[in-house]
Amino acid sequence: MIPIGGSLTGDAQIVRETSQTYAIDFQRNAITGMTDGLDAVKQACGKIFRTERFAHLIYESNYGFESQGLIGRSPGYVRAELKRRITEALLQDDRISEVTDLEITTEGDEAVASFTVHSIFGDFRSEVNTYGG
Repeated sequence: MIPIGGSLTGDAQIVRETSQTYAIDFQRNAITGMTDGLDAVKQACGKIFRTERFAHLIYESNYGFESQGLIGRSPGYVRAELKRRITEALLQDDRISEVTDLEITTEGDEAVASFTVHSIFGDFRSEVNTYGG
């Protein structure tokens, strides 16, 4: 039997899921309770940068940060790729709207990128260290 009538227009509301998650202490490798809001977004950024993209089948292909492939490259290439890779990795999280004020310094084989993350809960500064410059 095919239902007749009904409509998709009406009082439908889009509800954003909570960002509540387990709080992780990365120094002790322990779960320390629960976190939500801006702290949960900060933690998500840390997890993204600790997860190599495409390396783990448990994650979707759009999750993680591509840190490989920069070793031995010129500083100019590293700067351009870091900007793209950082932005691409973070914008996969729908709580993050923009990455700005990206500053990259290279010294020897190390590149350090600092930037501002704009989220629905507020803005914060973050930093990524990688090798390859």
